[in-house]
Amino acid sequence: MNDIPVLTIDGPSGAGKGTVSRAVSKILGWHYLDSGSIYRSLAVAVLDAGLDLNDVAKICAVAEAMSLEFECGDELVVRLNGGDISGRLATETTGNAASIIAAYPEVRAVLLQKQKDFQRLPGLVADGRDMGSVVFPEAKYKVYLTASAEERALRRYKQLIEKGIDANLPQITREIEERDRRDSQRASAPLTVPEGAHYIDSSSLSIQQVIDQVVNLVE
Repeated sequence: MNDIPVLTIDGPSGAGKGTVSRAVSKILGWHYLDSGSIYRSLAVAVLDAGLDLNDVAKICAVAEAMSLEFECGDELVVRLNGGDISGRLATETTGNAASIIAAYPEVRAVLLQKQKDFQRLPGLVADGRDMGSVVFPEAKYKVYLTASAEERALRRYKQLIEKGIDANLPQITREIEERDRRDSQRASAPLTVPEGAHYIDSSSLSIQQVIDQVVNLVE
């Protein structure tokens, strides 16, 4: 497995990891892993089951049983147990639930192997928050992509409005700041800059500029 190249792209919510990672995977012709969608999909399954977000044992049981498929076209299509849930992954309710359940070490342990299984030839672009530090610490290429909380909130606001989802910018800003705090302080796999990662602050960069920087690291 170590002979299969991996590019990890980590960073906080709203930094543009998904857009950049999908574009880079297409350019390189590599497989794509969106770890955030794995956790968000689990959140959808947990919410649909009406489970308490503090019931770790039942959440782990759902995680072990769920089947996930990714279809990476112009937009990422995610199928949970055969059903397309892509439209539900972007909501703040799903995102906040995912952040809560992702803080549990037991849940992360269940989903760790599911993520490792995405490492296949000719290579893998792995997008997440602990890809380079926990899931693929041996990755040959590592990127940490970030932006200011205000800039990330604005991007998120525009994304939700474009999808026809009601959004409140001050509320999104507060939620992003709270998510940052929770993700950086959690006991299991806290959000951190992986050792050896190339640090990119995208606050004043276009998506294409970021994509070019990342591709140049590999090529």
